[in-house]
Amino acid sequence: MDNRSLARELSLISLGLIKDQNNVKDVNSRDIDMDNILEFVIDSLTNHCRQELDECEATLELTTKNFLDSELRILDKTFFETIREDMQKSLLNLEVVMNRLSDALEFPKMIALSDQIELRKDINKRITSVIDNFSNIDDNIDDVMEGWRFKRLPRIDRDILRLAYVDIYYLSTPISVACNEAVNLANKYSDTKGRQMINGVLRRLQKKV
Repeated sequence: MDNRSLARELSLISLGLIKDQNNVKDVNSRDIDMDNILEFVIDSLTNHCRQELDECEATLELTTKNFLDSELRILDKTFFETIREDMQKSLLNLEVVMNRLSDALEFPKMIALSDQIELRKDINKRITSVIDNFSNIDDNIDDVMEGWRFKRLPRIDRDILRLAYVDIYYLSTPISVACNEAVNLANKYSDTKGRQMINGVLRRLQKKV
């Protein structure tokens, strides 16, 4: 992970530490407690992984049950193909979750090896852009929402979209890079529904640029 990707992820966690959006203007983005952010990012990743592991466990249990039930059925090739696909999907999901847990454990090392002065500047720049343009960013994203209101989205999804907007409109990041980074964050911190929604919003934001 390069410094900019690391800065984006830490910016996302920093925004999550701002509890009251109504008082976002009162936040001093220059006062970043890296230890607090590091602890929060590890907790966030592990909690997210725990939820996904629970989902994987439920899927595996269902697949196992179907496999055992198959012994009572007449051999059906289609049925066994479905079981195999479900098992493969569950194993792939487990691999993804384990990779995310590995990422969480690597965070202290990545921060220690990074240029912390530049990292802090990058985080400050992103957080300041969100804070100083909070209403404008939210309103413009809300304009491209379809079937949802921006304020009704989970906080993590809103912050991912805010940072993508900042990348595109305030930091002149190439659209493909900004969208790819946002998708990577969504894959780590959001759920399936959130990832699909974020992808849709990003596509519509690109058309406005």
